[in-house]
Amino acid sequence: MMHNDNIKPSTLYVSDMDGTLLGSDSRLSAASALMLNRAIAGGVLFTVATARTPATVVPLMSGVDTRLPYICLNGAALWDNCRGDYAHVEVIDEATVRRVVGVYRRHGLAPFVYRRHGRMIHACHDGSPLSGQERQFVAERTGLELKRFFLDCDPCGEGSSAAGEAMLIFSMQDYELLRPVCDEVKAQAECTAVLYHDIFDPRSGILEIYAPGVSKAAAIERVAATTQATRVVVFGDNRNDMPMMRAASWSVAVGNAFPEVKAIASEVIGTNVQDAVPKYIIAQK
Repeated sequence: MMHNDNIKPSTLYVSDMDGTLLGSDSRLSAASALMLNRAIAGGVLFTVATARTPATVVPLMSGVDTRLPYICLNGAALWDNCRGDYAHVEVIDEATVRRVVGVYRRHGLAPFVYRRHGRMIHACHDGSPLSGQERQFVAERTGLELKRFFLDCDPCGEGSSAAGEAMLIFSMQDYELLRPVCDEVKAQAECTAVLYHDIFDPRSGILEIYAPGVSKAAAIERVAATTQATRVVVFGDNRNDMPMMRAASWSVAVGNAFPEVKAIASEVIGTNVQDAVPKYIIAQK
């Protein structure tokens, strides 16, 4: 990161959400929101970096006066909450979408393909039976303002519901079922493929496929450049947080993080149910 001696050094704080900033109920506590607002009002640069889409990030963070873009979809998108629209999107080319969907089908599985329609996401699925995790996922997110599910369409871009820029291909299945899919996708497609365990059920896996070069770390670098931050502190708990933790000036694992996440962190603090992230930020001021 470039340094300008005429600019007062500043720190950008970036937190993962699930398992890190959010509590066990996957909500931001009132105490956390209060502390974050106090810090932001005092000049702290703060945002989140998450696998979630704006459809759930926006309502979950509605109590926080965040002035920086939310890093969504593990870095594939930046959401400008002031404008209520995407500030930046990394698009998966259609040839890659078809190749990845073909890999899934060879393994007897079907993914969701998330496509951008203006400020909306159309979550496209071919109608194959969903896993239990996926059924719960859809049920919890049906009716959101910024997302609509299409569960019987061609996810490869044919038809009006499946048209639009592809930002994410993903599925939630047994971890061992997804491992060979991930390996084959990495071997055959030019993309970023991330497979990790669900924090609530270690047997369950989440496979996310993005455009090449997508990562929380790359998106944080983009946000840091716009804020002229000279130092980046990140907070995480899961394996998909490790790249941004390695790239940051200082990395902080919450107490409930996976052991390998704690092992690479600069320090370990309290757990996500103890409002540990905002307490840490307040203590630094």
